[in-house]
Amino acid sequence: MANSILNETKAYKLSEINHIIGGILNLTQEDIVIKRLSPPKSADEDTLALALSEEEIANLSQTRAKAALVPLGVSLEHIATIEVERPRLAMMKLLHLFYIPVDAPSGIHEKACVDHTAKLGENVSVGANAFVGRGCVIGNNTKILPNTYVGKFVEIGNNCLFHPGVNIGDYAKIGNNVIINHGASIAADGFSFVTETPGTIETAKQQGKVDGDFTQQRIYKIPSVGSVTICDDVEIGANACIDSGTVENTVIGKGTKIDDLVMIGHNCKIGENCLIVSQVGISGSVTIGDRVVLAGQAGVADHVTIGADSIIMAKSGVSKSFPAKSIVIGQPAVHRKEFVKQLKALKDMPKISEELKALKKEIEELKKGQ
Repeated sequence: MANSILNETKAYKLSEINHIIGGILNLTQEDIVIKRLSPPKSADEDTLALALSEEEIANLSQTRAKAALVPLGVSLEHIATIEVERPRLAMMKLLHLFYIPVDAPSGIHEKACVDHTAKLGENVSVGANAFVGRGCVIGNNTKILPNTYVGKFVEIGNNCLFHPGVNIGDYAKIGNNVIINHGASIAADGFSFVTETPGTIETAKQQGKVDGDFTQQRIYKIPSVGSVTICDDVEIGANACIDSGTVENTVIGKGTKIDDLVMIGHNCKIGENCLIVSQVGISGSVTIGDRVVLAGQAGVADHVTIGADSIIMAKSGVSKSFPAKSIVIGQPAVHRKEFVKQLKALKDMPKISEELKALKKEIEELKKGQ
């Protein structure tokens, strides 16, 4: 299979794979050796075909693979199968099994710059053109790939992986098993400013309109003396940005996963095991509970609180707080049931409009008859 990062030297018998993923093995012949993973159409005889959907199951009639991963209850006679209750979970285990880790040999590359006061644990890798500032502490087995910047007095735990081009600002605290992808920015200065007199935004909030002369107004920067704390098992996507807190640290809770191009503002407190999808923007001083999902392109206004186990649907504009287990959608965001009512009302508007026109006509005729 061309262009696969899964194909170097790894090979497993189908029975070994089944033992790892805990499925039901149905062999049609001798135990098969698997070297690759692929969708059915591109699979060959050394490949385990991943048939996780009805479409891919149908494509097994055209595959050259001798074995396939299928959902529980799918019975096929012409091909060996492993049936699993949660196919996507099984696929995750398989991808970990076949995945080829990044090339990051232990030691400091000759073109890296590591301050003499920095303390590095065992088996740490620092790639070419990487910079590690003074007073940093880096835990065992952490890999800092080329062109990464780590500011002064940063604390990094064990088994972390920072991909090329990551920038870590001063005083950040990063836990164990954290993955930060290409180009992410951690602990840049927060977007925080103030004016001498109430500006347009303050006036609009207080009066409901923009009223006054603002031509002489100056904007003053509020510096960040806080930084960022990232807890264990967090993953941060490419080109995501997490700003420093103004006084206290911005915090990303344990196990939270952040997609590419996400913006998290200063002073935010993000809970544990949250999923924050691409292009989400979270303003300053927002509190997000545990296990919250923010779908793509959702926006959250400053000083908002979102309760645990809530789901913020795609492109929602969250301008107020919501309690735990809320499902919200819309601009401005409302509870999903309310949103459905609004849609239904809009759908009914043409009919209601026609009925109102008819009633108006009847009233006018009645007036004429008086």
